[in-house]
Amino acid sequence: MLTKDVTVTNSVGLHARPATLFIQKANNYKSSIWVEMDERRVNAKSLLGVLSMGIVCGTTITLIADGPDEEEALEGLAELIESGMPA
Repeated sequence: MLTKDVTVTNSVGLHARPATLFIQKANNYKSSIWVEMDERRVNAKSLLGVLSMGIVCGTTITLIADGPDEEEALEGLAELIESGMPA
């Protein structure tokens, strides 16, 4: 299991379209992936779970991956978030 902290730079955070892009990318990996914030953890492959976190711009979240492609998953998702994804 690997973890990586990443700061959300998208102006609207992980809401609606950016969250959908994030989840689509997460679903490309075989590993189990979670998003953790303020001691709350949700499945990164669940739109409802990610939206329920209320992640706004400037928030630091922890990505957690466990599985055969965990390192690739964390790097890919962190890169997507740090790129500022389209709003």
